[in-house]
Amino acid sequence: MNAGPPRETGRETATNGTDSRKRYCVSTLDKALTIVELLAQCQRPLSIQEIARMTEFQRVAVFRLLSTLEQRGYVQRLANKKYYAVWQRRRLLLGYCAPLTGNSFRMDLAAGLRRAAAEAGTQLLLIDNSEEDADLCLRNAQLLIDARADMAIMFEPLAQIAHIVADQFFRAGIPLISVEIPVQGAVYFGANNYHAGKLAGQVLGKFASENWGAKFDRVVLVESSWAGANVQARLSGVLYGLRDRLGAVVDSQVIHLDGQSHVEASREVVSQLLSQFRVGTRLLISGFNDQSAIGALQAARGFGREQDVAIVGQNASDEGRREIRNPDSRLIASIAYFPERYGESLVRVAQSILHRESVPPAVYTEHVVLDRHNVDTYYGRSTETGQNPKW
Repeated sequence: MNAGPPRETGRETATNGTDSRKRYCVSTLDKALTIVELLAQCQRPLSIQEIARMTEFQRVAVFRLLSTLEQRGYVQRLANKKYYAVWQRRRLLLGYCAPLTGNSFRMDLAAGLRRAAAEAGTQLLLIDNSEEDADLCLRNAQLLIDARADMAIMFEPLAQIAHIVADQFFRAGIPLISVEIPVQGAVYFGANNYHAGKLAGQVLGKFASENWGAKFDRVVLVESSWAGANVQARLSGVLYGLRDRLGAVVDSQVIHLDGQSHVEASREVVSQLLSQFRVGTRLLISGFNDQSAIGALQAARGFGREQDVAIVGQNASDEGRREIRNPDSRLIASIAYFPERYGESLVRVAQSILHRESVPPAVYTEHVVLDRHNVDTYYGRSTETGQNPKW
Protein backbone atom coordinates (compact mmCIF):
# COMPACT_ATOMS: atom_id res chain seq x y z
CA MET A 1 0.00 0.00 0.00
CA ASN A 2 1.34 3.44 -0.87
CA ALA A 3 2.71 5.01 2.33
CA GLY A 4 2.46 8.61 1.10
CA PRO A 5 -0.58 10.78 0.38
CA PRO A 6 -2.37 10.44 -2.95
CA ARG A 7 -0.15 12.00 -5.58
CA GLU A 8 -1.41 14.95 -7.59
CA THR A 9 -1.45 14.88 -11.38
CA GLY A 10 1.81 16.18 -12.82
CA ARG A 11 4.01 15.44 -9.83
CA GLU A 12 5.10 12.04 -11.14
CA THR A 13 6.47 13.19 -14.47
CA ALA A 14 9.95 14.27 -13.53
CA THR A 15 12.55 11.62 -12.83
CA ASN A 16 13.62 8.07 -12.02
CA GLY A 17 11.35 6.30 -14.46
CA THR A 18 8.11 7.33 -12.79
CA ASP A 19 6.59 7.94 -16.25
CA SER A 20 6.80 4.26 -17.11
CA ARG A 21 5.27 3.24 -13.77
CA LYS A 22 2.42 5.68 -14.29
CA ARG A 23 1.73 4.16 -17.70
CA TYR A 24 0.78 0.86 -16.07
CA CYS A 25 -1.35 2.37 -13.30
CA VAL A 26 -4.96 1.07 -13.13
CA SER A 27 -7.00 4.24 -12.75
CA THR A 28 -10.05 2.61 -11.11
CA LEU A 29 -7.87 0.90 -8.49
CA ASP A 30 -5.98 4.14 -7.94
CA LYS A 31 -9.24 5.97 -7.27
CA ALA A 32 -10.45 3.27 -4.89
CA LEU A 33 -7.22 3.41 -2.89
CA THR A 34 -7.42 7.20 -2.81
CA ILE A 35 -10.87 6.94 -1.20
CA VAL A 36 -9.73 4.31 1.30
CA GLU A 37 -6.71 6.40 2.32
CA LEU A 38 -8.83 9.54 2.59
CA LEU A 39 -11.29 7.82 4.92
CA ALA A 40 -8.44 6.32 6.93
CA GLN A 41 -6.83 9.72 7.42
CA CYS A 42 -9.99 11.58 8.35
CA GLN A 43 -11.04 12.07 11.94
CA ARG A 44 -14.73 11.54 11.10
CA PRO A 45 -16.94 9.58 8.68
CA LEU A 46 -17.60 11.23 5.32
CA SER A 47 -20.60 11.36 3.04
CA ILE A 48 -20.50 10.58 -0.68
CA GLN A 49 -20.79 14.30 -1.43
CA GLU A 50 -17.85 15.13 0.85
CA ILE A 51 -15.69 12.41 -0.68
CA ALA A 52 -16.56 13.56 -4.19
CA ARG A 53 -15.65 17.15 -3.31
CA MET A 54 -12.39 16.25 -1.58
CA THR A 55 -11.19 13.85 -4.28
CA GLU A 56 -12.73 15.68 -7.25
CA PHE A 57 -14.12 12.36 -8.46
CA GLN A 58 -17.59 12.17 -9.98
CA ARG A 59 -20.31 11.41 -7.44
CA VAL A 60 -21.56 8.34 -9.33
CA ALA A 61 -18.02 6.93 -9.48
CA VAL A 62 -17.58 7.51 -5.74
CA PHE A 63 -20.85 5.70 -5.02
CA ARG A 64 -19.84 2.67 -7.08
CA LEU A 65 -16.36 2.49 -5.62
CA LEU A 66 -17.71 2.77 -2.07
CA SER A 67 -20.22 0.00 -2.75
CA THR A 68 -17.39 -2.27 -3.92
CA LEU A 69 -15.14 -1.35 -1.01
CA GLU A 70 -17.95 -1.93 1.45
CA GLN A 71 -18.69 -5.34 -0.04
CA ARG A 72 -15.00 -6.29 0.26
CA GLY A 73 -14.79 -5.08 3.85
CA TYR A 74 -12.52 -2.04 3.40
CA VAL A 75 -15.12 0.55 4.39
CA GLN A 76 -18.36 0.53 6.34
CA ARG A 77 -21.54 2.53 5.78
CA LEU A 78 -23.29 4.06 8.78
CA ALA A 79 -27.01 4.62 9.25
CA ASN A 80 -26.53 8.32 8.41
CA LYS A 81 -25.14 7.29 4.99
CA LYS A 82 -21.60 8.27 5.87
CA TYR A 83 -18.59 6.02 5.45
CA TYR A 84 -15.51 5.24 7.50
CA ALA A 85 -12.50 3.05 6.82
CA VAL A 86 -12.30 -0.38 8.42
CA TRP A 87 -8.82 -0.81 6.98
CA GLN A 88 -6.30 1.57 8.56
CA ARG A 89 -3.03 2.69 7.02
CA ARG A 90 -0.09 3.78 9.11
CA ARG A 91 -0.35 7.04 11.03
CA LEU A 92 0.41 10.25 9.21
CA LEU A 93 4.08 11.20 9.29
CA LEU A 94 4.91 14.89 9.54
CA GLY A 95 8.53 15.87 8.93
CA TYR A 96 9.86 19.04 10.57
CA CYS A 97 13.22 20.53 9.56
CA ALA A 98 14.42 23.46 11.67
CA PRO A 99 17.22 24.68 13.91
CA LEU A 100 15.93 23.16 17.14
CA THR A 101 18.06 25.22 19.52
CA GLY A 102 19.59 28.68 19.65
CA ASN A 103 16.70 30.75 21.00
CA SER A 104 13.48 30.27 22.93
CA PHE A 105 11.27 30.88 19.88
CA ARG A 106 12.62 27.80 18.10
CA MET A 107 12.49 25.64 21.21
CA ASP A 108 8.96 26.72 22.11
CA LEU A 109 7.79 26.02 18.56
CA ALA A 110 9.34 22.54 18.48
CA ALA A 111 7.96 21.66 21.93
CA GLY A 112 4.47 22.78 20.93
CA LEU A 113 4.65 20.78 17.70
CA ARG A 114 5.64 17.65 19.63
CA ARG A 115 2.66 18.06 21.96
CA ALA A 116 0.22 18.72 19.12
CA ALA A 117 1.39 15.75 17.06
CA ALA A 118 1.12 13.44 20.07
CA GLU A 119 -2.39 14.67 20.85
CA ALA A 120 -3.44 14.17 17.20
CA GLY A 121 -1.97 10.66 17.06
CA THR A 122 0.40 11.78 14.30
CA GLN A 123 3.98 10.66 13.89
CA LEU A 124 6.55 13.46 13.92
CA LEU A 125 10.09 13.33 12.58
CA LEU A 126 12.19 16.27 13.76
CA ILE A 127 15.47 17.00 11.98
CA ASP A 128 17.88 19.61 13.32
CA ASN A 129 18.58 21.96 10.44
CA SER A 130 21.28 24.59 9.97
CA GLU A 131 21.03 28.37 9.83
CA GLU A 132 23.96 28.57 7.43
CA ASP A 133 24.81 25.18 5.85
CA ALA A 134 22.87 24.99 2.59
CA ASP A 135 24.17 21.52 1.72
CA LEU A 136 22.98 20.17 5.06
CA CYS A 137 19.54 21.68 4.50
CA LEU A 138 19.29 19.94 1.12
CA ARG A 139 20.37 16.62 2.64
CA ASN A 140 17.83 16.99 5.42
CA ALA A 141 15.06 17.60 2.90
CA GLN A 142 16.06 14.37 1.16
CA LEU A 143 15.89 12.56 4.52
CA LEU A 144 12.21 13.49 4.78
CA ILE A 145 11.62 12.28 1.23
CA ASP A 146 13.41 8.99 1.94
CA ALA A 147 11.33 8.58 5.11
CA ARG A 148 8.17 8.97 2.95
CA ALA A 149 6.83 11.81 5.04
CA ASP A 150 3.23 12.70 4.25
CA MET A 151 3.92 16.39 4.88
CA ALA A 152 7.10 18.46 5.12
CA ILE A 153 7.35 21.50 7.37
CA MET A 154 10.40 23.75 7.04
CA PHE A 155 11.22 26.54 9.47
CA GLU A 156 12.89 29.58 7.89
CA PRO A 157 14.52 27.72 4.97
CA LEU A 158 17.66 29.44 3.70
CA ALA A 159 16.72 31.88 0.95
CA GLN A 160 19.45 30.70 -1.45
CA ILE A 161 18.18 27.10 -1.52
CA ALA A 162 14.52 27.44 -0.52
CA HIS A 163 13.29 27.08 -4.11
CA ILE A 164 15.45 23.97 -4.59
CA VAL A 165 14.04 22.38 -1.44
CA ALA A 166 10.49 23.22 -2.52
CA ASP A 167 11.14 21.58 -5.89
CA GLN A 168 12.51 18.46 -4.20
CA PHE A 169 9.28 18.01 -2.28
CA PHE A 170 7.15 18.90 -5.29
CA ARG A 171 8.77 16.20 -7.39
CA ALA A 172 8.36 13.70 -4.55
CA GLY A 173 4.67 14.55 -4.26
CA ILE A 174 5.04 15.76 -0.66
CA PRO A 175 3.17 18.96 0.27
CA LEU A 176 5.28 21.64 1.96
CA ILE A 177 4.54 24.20 4.66
CA SER A 178 7.14 26.95 5.05
CA VAL A 179 7.21 28.60 8.47
CA GLU A 180 8.11 32.32 8.74
CA ILE A 181 9.73 32.52 5.27
CA PRO A 182 7.42 32.38 2.22
CA VAL A 183 8.52 29.98 -0.52
CA GLN A 184 6.92 29.55 -3.92
CA GLY A 185 5.11 26.23 -4.04
CA ALA A 186 4.61 26.01 -0.27
CA VAL A 187 1.81 27.09 2.03
CA TYR A 188 3.12 29.95 4.16
CA PHE A 189 2.58 29.75 7.91
CA GLY A 190 3.70 32.44 10.33
CA ALA A 191 3.76 36.13 10.98
CA ASN A 192 1.93 38.85 9.16
CA ASN A 193 5.12 40.86 9.28
CA TYR A 194 3.76 44.15 8.05
CA HIS A 195 0.96 44.08 10.62
CA ALA A 196 3.39 43.14 13.42
CA GLY A 197 5.67 46.01 12.42
CA LYS A 198 2.79 48.45 12.33
CA LEU A 199 1.84 47.46 15.88
CA ALA A 200 5.41 48.16 17.00
CA GLY A 201 5.38 51.58 15.30
CA GLN A 202 2.13 52.50 17.00
CA VAL A 203 3.59 51.61 20.40
CA LEU A 204 6.66 53.76 19.77
CA GLY A 205 4.48 56.62 18.55
CA LYS A 206 2.28 56.41 21.62
CA PHE A 207 5.35 56.49 23.88
CA ALA A 208 6.72 59.58 22.13
CA SER A 209 3.34 61.32 22.41
CA GLU A 210 2.94 60.56 26.11
CA ASN A 211 6.55 61.08 27.24
CA TRP A 212 8.34 63.32 24.76
CA GLY A 213 5.58 65.64 23.62
CA ALA A 214 5.45 63.77 20.29
CA LYS A 215 9.04 64.91 19.58
CA PHE A 216 11.91 62.62 18.62
CA ASP A 217 15.17 62.94 16.69
CA ARG A 218 15.65 59.63 14.90
CA VAL A 219 13.89 56.36 14.17
CA VAL A 220 16.36 53.47 14.31
CA LEU A 221 15.48 50.22 12.57
CA VAL A 222 17.79 47.44 13.77
CA GLU A 223 17.41 45.05 10.86
CA SER A 224 18.88 41.71 9.78
CA SER A 225 20.75 41.26 6.51
CA TRP A 226 19.88 37.58 6.26
CA ALA A 227 16.12 38.13 6.42
CA GLY A 228 14.05 38.05 3.25
CA ALA A 229 11.85 40.86 2.02
CA ASN A 230 8.77 39.43 3.71
CA VAL A 231 10.35 39.56 7.16
CA GLN A 232 11.81 42.99 6.47
CA ALA A 233 8.22 44.11 5.90
CA ARG A 234 7.79 44.27 9.66
CA LEU A 235 10.27 47.14 9.77
CA SER A 236 8.50 48.93 6.93
CA GLY A 237 5.33 48.55 8.96
CA VAL A 238 7.02 50.35 11.85
CA LEU A 239 7.17 53.58 9.84
CA TYR A 240 3.50 53.39 8.92
CA GLY A 241 2.58 52.72 12.53
CA LEU A 242 4.59 55.75 13.64
CA ARG A 243 2.86 57.92 11.06
CA ASP A 244 -0.50 56.77 12.39
CA ARG A 245 0.44 58.27 15.76
CA LEU A 246 2.80 61.13 14.98
CA GLY A 247 2.17 62.20 11.41
CA ALA A 248 4.93 62.52 8.86
CA VAL A 249 8.26 60.76 9.41
CA VAL A 250 10.79 61.98 6.84
CA ASP A 251 13.43 59.70 5.36
CA SER A 252 16.27 61.77 6.83
CA GLN A 253 15.04 60.81 10.32
CA VAL A 254 15.27 57.05 9.65
CA ILE A 255 18.47 55.11 10.33
CA HIS A 256 18.92 51.51 9.17
CA LEU A 257 21.37 49.29 11.07
CA ASP A 258 22.24 45.64 10.49
CA GLY A 259 22.07 43.80 13.80
CA GLN A 260 22.09 40.38 12.09
CA SER A 261 19.29 39.33 14.50
CA HIS A 262 21.85 38.76 17.30
CA VAL A 263 22.39 40.53 20.63
CA GLU A 264 26.11 41.14 20.18
CA ALA A 265 25.95 42.51 16.64
CA SER A 266 22.99 44.74 17.54
CA ARG A 267 24.77 46.07 20.62
CA GLU A 268 27.84 46.92 18.56
CA VAL A 269 26.05 48.82 15.78
CA VAL A 270 23.81 50.74 18.20
CA SER A 271 26.86 51.61 20.36
CA GLN A 272 28.56 53.05 17.28
CA LEU A 273 25.45 55.09 16.53
CA LEU A 274 25.14 56.45 20.07
CA SER A 275 28.75 57.59 19.99
CA GLN A 276 27.84 59.88 17.09
CA PHE A 277 24.97 61.68 18.86
CA ARG A 278 25.04 63.99 21.81
CA VAL A 279 23.38 63.08 25.10
CA GLY A 280 19.67 63.90 24.98
CA THR A 281 19.17 62.82 21.35
CA ARG A 282 15.87 60.94 21.39
CA LEU A 283 15.81 57.65 19.51
CA LEU A 284 12.79 55.45 18.78
CA ILE A 285 14.25 51.98 18.16
CA SER A 286 12.52 49.00 16.57
CA GLY A 287 14.32 45.67 16.74
CA PHE A 288 14.02 42.97 14.10
CA ASN A 289 13.53 40.55 17.01
CA ASP A 290 13.98 40.59 20.77
CA GLN A 291 17.68 39.75 20.45
CA SER A 292 18.13 42.90 18.35
CA ALA A 293 16.11 44.93 20.84
CA ILE A 294 18.06 43.64 23.83
CA GLY A 295 21.35 44.39 22.06
CA ALA A 296 20.16 47.97 21.48
CA LEU A 297 19.12 48.25 25.13
CA GLN A 298 22.50 46.99 26.33
CA ALA A 299 24.21 49.62 24.16
CA ALA A 300 22.10 52.40 25.69
CA ARG A 301 22.84 51.13 29.20
CA GLY A 302 26.52 50.95 28.43
CA PHE A 303 26.48 54.65 27.58
CA GLY A 304 24.21 55.52 30.53
CA ARG A 305 21.63 56.79 28.05
CA GLU A 306 18.55 54.64 28.58
CA GLN A 307 16.41 57.73 28.99
CA ASP A 308 17.27 58.76 25.43
CA VAL A 309 15.68 55.65 23.89
CA ALA A 310 12.41 53.75 23.62
CA ILE A 311 12.69 50.24 22.21
CA VAL A 312 10.16 47.71 20.92
CA GLY A 313 11.10 44.14 20.01
CA GLN A 314 9.47 41.29 18.13
CA ASN A 315 8.57 37.72 19.22
CA ALA A 316 8.08 38.41 22.96
CA SER A 317 10.67 35.76 23.78
CA ASP A 318 11.34 34.81 27.39
CA GLU A 319 14.41 37.10 27.37
CA GLY A 320 12.28 39.97 26.13
CA ARG A 321 9.50 39.27 28.63
CA ARG A 322 11.93 39.34 31.55
CA GLU A 323 13.16 42.76 30.43
CA ILE A 324 9.66 44.12 29.86
CA ARG A 325 8.72 43.28 33.45
CA ASN A 326 11.42 45.67 34.68
CA PRO A 327 9.52 48.95 35.30
CA ASP A 328 12.69 50.98 34.66
CA SER A 329 13.57 49.32 31.36
CA ARG A 330 13.26 51.16 28.05
CA LEU A 331 12.42 47.93 26.27
CA ILE A 332 8.81 49.00 26.58
CA ALA A 333 7.06 46.26 24.59
CA SER A 334 7.44 43.34 22.22
CA ILE A 335 5.04 41.95 19.65
CA ALA A 336 4.02 38.44 20.69
CA TYR A 337 3.76 35.65 18.10
CA PHE A 338 3.08 32.77 20.55
CA PRO A 339 5.34 30.10 19.00
CA GLU A 340 4.20 27.64 21.68
CA ARG A 341 0.81 27.68 19.92
CA TYR A 342 2.20 27.08 16.42
CA GLY A 343 2.20 23.30 16.76
CA GLU A 344 -1.55 22.87 17.12
CA SER A 345 -2.23 25.12 14.14
CA LEU A 346 0.48 23.51 11.99
CA VAL A 347 -0.92 20.02 12.60
CA ARG A 348 -4.41 21.26 11.78
CA VAL A 349 -3.24 22.92 8.54
CA ALA A 350 -1.25 19.82 7.57
CA GLN A 351 -4.29 17.59 8.09
CA SER A 352 -6.45 19.93 6.02
CA ILE A 353 -3.97 19.87 3.14
CA LEU A 354 -3.68 16.09 3.23
CA HIS A 355 -7.47 15.77 3.33
CA ARG A 356 -7.60 18.02 0.26
CA GLU A 357 -9.58 20.66 2.05
CA SER A 358 -9.32 24.28 1.03
CA VAL A 359 -6.32 26.01 2.65
CA PRO A 360 -5.34 29.64 1.98
CA PRO A 361 -1.86 30.25 0.54
CA ALA A 362 -0.89 32.11 3.74
CA VAL A 363 -1.98 31.18 7.26
CA TYR A 364 -1.14 33.99 9.67
CA THR A 365 -0.55 33.68 13.39
CA GLU A 366 -1.97 35.95 16.07
CA HIS A 367 -0.07 39.09 17.12
CA VAL A 368 -0.45 40.92 20.42
CA VAL A 369 1.45 43.88 21.89
CA LEU A 370 2.96 42.70 25.17
CA ASP A 371 4.01 45.35 27.67
CA ARG A 372 4.45 45.39 31.43
CA HIS A 373 0.72 45.91 31.93
CA ASN A 374 -0.41 42.69 30.23
CA VAL A 375 2.65 40.40 30.03
CA ASP A 376 1.54 38.36 33.06
CA THR A 377 -1.94 38.00 31.60
CA TYR A 378 -0.53 36.06 28.67
CA TYR A 379 2.56 34.65 30.36
CA GLY A 380 2.26 34.18 34.10
CA ARG A 381 5.60 34.21 35.88
CA SER A 382 5.32 30.44 36.30
CA THR A 383 5.73 30.06 32.53
CA GLU A 384 9.30 31.31 32.77
CA THR A 385 10.10 28.08 34.60
CA GLY A 386 8.70 25.93 31.82
CA GLN A 387 4.96 25.73 32.51
CA ASN A 388 2.34 26.43 29.89
CA PRO A 389 1.40 30.03 29.10
CA LYS A 390 -2.05 31.45 29.72
CA TRP A 391 -4.34 31.97 26.76
